[in-house]
This record gives sequence, C-alpha cells and structure tokens, in this order.
Amino acid sequence: MIAVDTNVLLRAIALDDARQTAVALDRLRRETAVFVSKTVLLEMEWVLRSGYGFDRAKMRQVFADLLGLSNLDIEDEAAVRRAVELFDKGLDFADSLHLASAGERRFVTFDRRLQRTARRLALGNVSEP
Repeated sequence: MIAVDTNVLLRAIALDDARQTAVALDRLRRETAVFVSKTVLLEMEWVLRSGYGFDRAKMRQVFADLLGLSNLDIEDEAAVRRAVELFDKGLDFADSLHLASAGERRFVTFDRRLQRTARRLALGNVSEP
C-alpha cells in the first residue's frame, strides 16, 4: 500500500500538468491499495476550491468519485462520508470534517456562522465554548 500526498490527487483531478497527470493516474490505477488521509482530503478541497475555482457541485462530484474508487483506503472513511453529507447540506468542508471527526462529542467553537448553520441543520453537538 502507498499513501498519497495532496499533489498526486490534484494532478489526477485537475489534469493541469500533462506529465505529472500521466504519472499520477498511472500510479493510482496500478496500485491495489492507496491510503488517503483526512488531511490530504482537507487540503485537496481547499486547493480545488480556492486555487482552481471548483464550486460545490464540482466538489461533490470529486468526493463521490474518490469515495467510489475500490482501491482507495480513506482514513476514517465513515467520518469522511459524514463530512461529505454535511458539506452537501451547506457546511464548508473543513467544518464538516471537524464535526464528523468529533463524532458524538460536543464540538465547541467561537464561529457564530458554524453555530447558526449547525442549529439550522439540527446538529445538537455544536455550541459556544
């Protein structure tokens, strides 16, 4: 099993560098198991959104495609799937991943917008510190 850095996934998704894209796609296709950490997914979403202009719909498709690949071993996949569900409901991906990773624990934050959105979505585990 290999573990990939964000830049490998980015080349395979953005297709923005012909040589590196070919190498990344080849490596991802021939490996039977590829570990992807939550931090790589978090960074990937930020780069695709802020650097490449991917909108929410395009990011949803990226997540669906990645979660559908049988050779990817995604760290804490259940939490990542939950984070994608929360992202689909309007939370930003970083907040979604933080909340999903917290599980049943109370998540405290000074972020008023996150608190309001969590109330709107009936997520009872978000509050002020």
